[in-house]
Amino acid sequence: MIQLKTMLNVIDNSGAAVAECVKVLKMKRDARIGDRIIVVVQRQRNFGPESGGGGSVSVSAANKVRRGDIRHAVVVRTKKPYQRRDGSQVRFDDNACVLINKGGEPIGSRMNGVVGKELRDKKWSKILSLAPMHV
Repeated sequence: MIQLKTMLNVIDNSGAAVAECVKVLKMKRDARIGDRIIVVVQRQRNFGPESGGGGSVSVSAANKVRRGDIRHAVVVRTKKPYQRRDGSQVRFDDNACVLINKGGEPIGSRMNGVVGKELRDKKWSKILSLAPMHV
């Protein structure tokens, strides 16, 4: 259950570490797994020292977003328990999202952490293919 001012972990390698939800799209009250939201990047991820032999090139290439950027995202994990159609209940340890562009393509090329399999029903197959595991 993601709503206004909820802080989410960003699990892709786009350069963001923590994002804050500012809008749930499709006029819903709250967002669940697979829903599209608008976030503001609150904290950047550190990829290593900026000085060194060629280190600054990889750091600048890895940070695709900066602190304060407004981006679209897809919710992939929620702390609120989610009831599935088969009767099972799933709950994750944190709230997490993946940053996407306006066309729906993920900004990052890798993901770390599991994602909910409800993304399959909502047609986010590109995110599912990049994720290491679905629960």
